[in-house]
Amino acid sequence: MFRKFLLILAFTTYFTSLQAQNTSTLYKGTVNGKMQVTLFLQSVENGCGGDPFYNGMYRYEKVSNWLQLNVTEGVKQQFAMVEEGFTGLMILKKEGDVMNGTWISPDNKKQLPVQLKKVNISKKEMQTYEDKMEKLNYENHDC
Repeated sequence: MFRKFLLILAFTTYFTSLQAQNTSTLYKGTVNGKMQVTLFLQSVENGCGGDPFYNGMYRYEKVSNWLQLNVTEGVKQQFAMVEEGFTGLMILKKEGDVMNGTWISPDNKKQLPVQLKKVNISKKEMQTYEDKMEKLNYENHDC
């Protein structure tokens, strides 16, 4: 009986730790104060130890498909997010549930303000975004 309890406890701990490894967040806001955007950011536990890494994607509402982002976190919750194919770059700072910063064109001729706020959604809706992220990553990086 005690062995069964330990086995159940071990499985519960293992599966709980797996769920805790990935954290997904959805943000909505604007670029240039008027273009509506949605940003999906997923923190993924580094299997080799060390800091987590990020998967990301965003889109201009009713205008574009999802754009995959190569995300790097700097110090003090600062992020550099480069669009796949280097069609643009966002530099954002996270403060609580808000991310603010600048979108920069590849030629540096356009610099537009970005304002985003975290949106709370259901687990089912979040799973939809996670599935889209996985599909986008597959489309961009499968050989």
